[in-house]
Amino acid sequence: MKNESERRLAVIFPGIGYHKDKPLLYYATKLLQGRGYEIVNITFRDMPAKIKGDREMIKKAAEIASLQAKEQLAEIDFTAYEKIIFIGKSIGTVALAKFAGEHEIKAKQVWYTPLEETFSYNQHEVIAFIGEDDPWSNVDNVKKYALEQGITLYSYEGSNHSLESENVDKNIEILREVIKKTRDYLFSRKSYSLSSKMI
Repeated sequence: MKNESERRLAVIFPGIGYHKDKPLLYYATKLLQGRGYEIVNITFRDMPAKIKGDREMIKKAAEIASLQAKEQLAEIDFTAYEKIIFIGKSIGTVALAKFAGEHEIKAKQVWYTPLEETFSYNQHEVIAFIGEDDPWSNVDNVKKYALEQGITLYSYEGSNHSLESENVDKNIEILREVIKKTRDYLFSRKSYSLSSKMI
């Protein structure tokens, strides 16, 4: 039975060009709002340009994102909430994982198209999704790190960094599948095995 007095918080960490109104984050937020979660949307500004494929620039962008997230979350008393969820996209997954690790936040986490750097912070209560044709990461490395850290990772054939391809119908199917798996992970008692799965 739902406890009406239970305080619930969800923090959304966007990508550089993938903000809160893009499909994955928009529908994930709708799920959370329907469950009574307070929503905090992190925003990033003044990020470096042309960083795709440049690991050093990606690391620099991740540092900037992490600092900005920390500043925006400084006034939140996380101990006041019984349930906390962090959802991130791309560079936002790095900021999310770093913040959760440094502040010992016990939050369920959802990583949409995580970067290789995201796995540096050894998070555990995580479900993740990536496209097989994601140009922002070495997908084989992402799968390897996920397996090593016990993170359930779903990969989507023919999909890019937005989990999309040129086939609109397929994109809608993937979006529906990802949001369903997100919902099941966050709100059901289903047990998730330690694996990487191709969809």
